Amino acid sequence: MTDSFDDRVREAAKMLQSARRVTAFTGAGISTESGISDFRSPGGVWDRHRIVTYQEFVGSAEARREYWVMKRELHRELLKAEPNRAHTALAELEEAGRLDCLITQNIDGLHQRGGVSPERVIEIHGTNLEAECLDCGIRVAIERIQEELDGGEAEPHCRECGGMVKPATIMFGQSMPEEEMRRAWDCAAGCDLLFMIGSSLQVEPAASIPRVAAERGASLIFINRTETPWDHIASVRFTEAAGEVMERIVSSLGS
Repeated sequence: MTDSFDDRVREAAKMLQSARRVTAFTGAGISTESGISDFRSPGGVWDRHRIVTYQEFVGSAEARREYWVMKRELHRELLKAEPNRAHTALAELEEAGRLDCLITQNIDGLHQRGGVSPERVIEIHGTNLEAECLDCGIRVAIERIQEELDGGEAEPHCRECGGMVKPATIMFGQSMPEEEMRRAWDCAAGCDLLFMIGSSLQVEPAASIPRVAAERGASLIFINRTETPWDHIASVRFTEAAGEVMERIVSSLGS
């Protein structure tokens, strides 16, 4: 990466200016500037807690209790988090009619809170803002479950049917949501410019989304602190903070 930061911002803004259909694909790195730990980084959730798979969750009361300890801690972190400059810059792109859809691996809801329309956000790993009953399918706000955990209940159950409750997120070993993945593939295949922001591109099938966009002829802008296995397909790459990069690119549109 030999071009200066300003040169890369100008090139990215030029690509955005000429694009007809823009997709954004985001991972945990866009939310670290909001104070949310990257699950895989040192000190992150998986550094502090063992990964509980979906199969363990369904089959073991002990595993469920262990999982809810982790989720209770994560919820406190999410309560403190606020959308950052990268989130609001994406909302500005939508407001300007330049963002077709936003695919995210994140479960924090910060894109919607940052101003992106919920109907444009595709949450391929689910959301931590709700919990769902695995028996009757009813969903409730995660705050209700947190109240039960704070009240001493180690393993919440559905108030309607008494069934097993879990956050409406995709756990390890659980199938990806079919409708959300279909929409994500369609958006990636149909765009002519894709922003990849804050993902290590190591978890499949989500990691293949930028590749699909590139194979269909889209240009790619990568914004990530560390290298990824797919950096070679990016037209422009940034390792600077996502908030600063996105803010500069969006503000450069009118210049």
